[in-house]
Amino acid sequence: MKIGLRYDMRAPDLGPGSVPAAALYAAAVEQVRWADERGFDAVYVSEHHGAEDGYCPSPMVLASAIAGATSSITLHFSALCITMHHPLRLAEDLAVLDLIAGRGRVLVTAGMGYRPHEFAMFGVDYADRATVFEYNLSALRKAWTGEEFEFEGRTVRVTPRPATPGGPTLYVGGNAKPSARRAARLGLGYRPASKELYEYYEAECARLGLPAPEPFPEHGPAFVHVTEDPDKALAQLAPHLMHAGTMYARWATERGSSSTNGYWRELQGVETIKADPSMWIVTPDELVRRCRALPPDYELRLHPLLGGLPPELSWRSLELLADTVLPQLNAGTGQLTEPG
Repeated sequence: MKIGLRYDMRAPDLGPGSVPAAALYAAAVEQVRWADERGFDAVYVSEHHGAEDGYCPSPMVLASAIAGATSSITLHFSALCITMHHPLRLAEDLAVLDLIAGRGRVLVTAGMGYRPHEFAMFGVDYADRATVFEYNLSALRKAWTGEEFEFEGRTVRVTPRPATPGGPTLYVGGNAKPSARRAARLGLGYRPASKELYEYYEAECARLGLPAPEPFPEHGPAFVHVTEDPDKALAQLAPHLMHAGTMYARWATERGSSSTNGYWRELQGVETIKADPSMWIVTPDELVRRCRALPPDYELRLHPLLGGLPPELSWRSLELLADTVLPQLNAGTGQLTEPG
């Protein structure tokens, strides 16, 4: 079993007590440094632009700060909207990040994007987004060889070479079958929104005579908070969870989907949060019980600052996880490796 952290850096104005964005960014870097020292596996950062609540528009900068504060935790862009970037500039930035982080630590799930206003913001034709996406993917892969190649009628070369031969690991992200076919056709890994799409991708790889891909990386839930008093915690968490769940669910409708990946839905109050199977606000003992029921290769993915959650609440949950939950799992089942 693995443990990952995810940060989208939403900083909504929820009235008195709302946390400034600067405090959330500082907390995110410090939390990942803490997690790295305890042997957690990965941190996921994501990207959107012009969001009402300040959703992170520059995960490259955040990942660079995290890379400088850590030594081994994997840095995974999930997803990086490569259609919004100039591919040569993006190749340079990722190469330098790869050098800072060290060989093999940077992974990129390349996203096409789906919010129309973001394409308009960067002057990218929404109708042509698939072509732009594949063009930029191709440019990244050529750039990271360190050799000269033709780009828009010019001979160019991107330096320095990344620390990882061939550059950071690339995956194709997606929410529909065309993304699965694209990943197989391009010979890339795939990180879709559902296991069903991954199975379709596996079938496409087999049809094309490609080697079987790595198993689907099962992970979740949407949110985990460990507390000795779930009812008290829920009252504090509710505004943040309702904001995040509702925003994700509403954004998903912009691409014609009713949910982002089965995790997110509009949350209208405490009772809807309690009834949501992806919202785990649980005691240490209950989390131990749930973790023991998970498959051994499952990733417990935490979202510590979801919806602009105050860092002090988040820290209490993380410390209970590390001090109370993980020792029980290590001693009782061996599912988790010893931290450190």
